[in-house]
Amino acid sequence: MTVFHRNEQKEALPADLKGGVVAIGNFDGVHRGHRSVLERALALAKERGVPALVLTFEPHPRTVFKPEQPVFRLTPGPLKAQLLEAMGFHSVIEYPFDREFSQRSAEDFVENILGGWLQASAVVTGFDFHFGRGREGGPAYLMDAGRRFGFDVTLVDAFRDENTEVISSSRIRELIAAGEVSEAAGLLGYRYTVQAEIVGGEQLGRTLGYPTANMALAPEVELKAGIYAVRFRRPDGTLYNGVASYGRRPTVTENGAPLLETFVFDFSGSLYGEICSVSFFGYLRPELKFDGLDALVVQMKRDEEEARALLSGVAPLGEVDGKITF
Repeated sequence: MTVFHRNEQKEALPADLKGGVVAIGNFDGVHRGHRSVLERALALAKERGVPALVLTFEPHPRTVFKPEQPVFRLTPGPLKAQLLEAMGFHSVIEYPFDREFSQRSAEDFVENILGGWLQASAVVTGFDFHFGRGREGGPAYLMDAGRRFGFDVTLVDAFRDENTEVISSSRIRELIAAGEVSEAAGLLGYRYTVQAEIVGGEQLGRTLGYPTANMALAPEVELKAGIYAVRFRRPDGTLYNGVASYGRRPTVTENGAPLLETFVFDFSGSLYGEICSVSFFGYLRPELKFDGLDALVVQMKRDEEEARALLSGVAPLGEVDGKITF
């Protein structure tokens, strides 16, 4: 998988990526709704014998226009690329999005990026995709531009779940904020996953017999505080089951910074400095303040037992989930 970061020096796109089928969108979450677009692009690329590419934008446009309210990203760039690679894409093109880019015309975007730089043979996107200054470029414009610049255009309708509700990133964010990680997984098509560097903590867990791998998640992450059954992946791909606590640790601190602390089952060794992943399989209970460390340890043993039981019976939700969490 090639992750190509486009900058304003107009570096040439590698020759083996030109002429491909390009799926366009932000695709935050790479959820089942997005997959209707992405799978159509993959099928078309396979049919034509050309590379399948994703054109996405970094950072998220909402973060650019409202920096004081950064959007809760379901899949930051590196994780998004891993998910797209698991689906079968050859490359992800991360195009820089800033206020200057937002003022470029729709014609400029089509002529210089889709037609000129990517030399796309086909474009696949959602039926409501708009682009260019003031969102002037819409589906009809894109279809016409494709005829003028020599690429086919496929527009894909919104994908709905089994209850005929549209699957959206915002809907999934709301579920995660409520601790409903199992329901979120049903819409994502894989277990919600975070990635971060393992950092040092107060090492209290080690003294209690529950050493933890600690992650400081991005401030905008809206994961509900509580205890979760999780699967932990190291950079080399090694997987472990575990139980994780996310929150401010009220039993031992007055107002600690939010921290994800994972007790990794059947593991001993150092993880400091590694970029690891934690995938959430089930919400066990809310974060609580206990009357002393002895009561906390008793509950931690119960949490471990419940997490082990839950994780013993899990199965992949699909091909992508199988590659990410199994």
